Amino acid sequence: MSAPASLQALLDREAIRDCLYRYCRGIDRCDEAALRSAYWEDATDCHGAWNGSASGFIDQALAKLRQGGRRVHQITNVLIELHGDAAAVESSFFALQTMAAQPAQQTFLCGRYVDRFERRAGQWRVAARTVVYDWIEERARPELARDDPTLFGPRQPNGVAAPDDMVYRLLESIRLG
Repeated sequence: MSAPASLQALLDREAIRDCLYRYCRGIDRCDEAALRSAYWEDATDCHGAWNGSASGFIDQALAKLRQGGRRVHQITNVLIELHGDAAAVESSFFALQTMAAQPAQQTFLCGRYVDRFERRAGQWRVAARTVVYDWIEERARPELARDDPTLFGPRQPNGVAAPDDMVYRLLESIRLG
């Protein structure tokens, strides 16, 4: 592979990783713009009980997530196989979720995002996603029903939905210079 082709492959891989991380921020912070920017408008998503358009997945997920709770998504072991303007991407994920509903419950999920990425007009996004669940653990956690000062003590959580989360304040301060 020539040096320019090698450099382009590195740039493509980094753009794909950035898209995966944008998805995680979008889902954890209920950031609709970030979520939508991770998928093409005509993308599909087979995501557990949801199997349909990515736009429909985003709509139903945000409706549920905006009711409250906490979420953390981590992506690891990202394998990218480039084929021109398409890429086969397998990414392992860990997700820890609590919902606002009672009784308080925690869900730990492990699996893989099996994605077809496409480059259109120079931009990489998910065109088709299938979520493969390799592990799920759900358990009642009554202590999660306590208020934040009791639950966290001096380590007060700051993770909130967009646009109020600390990361959006940081981004705004850098953009303003």
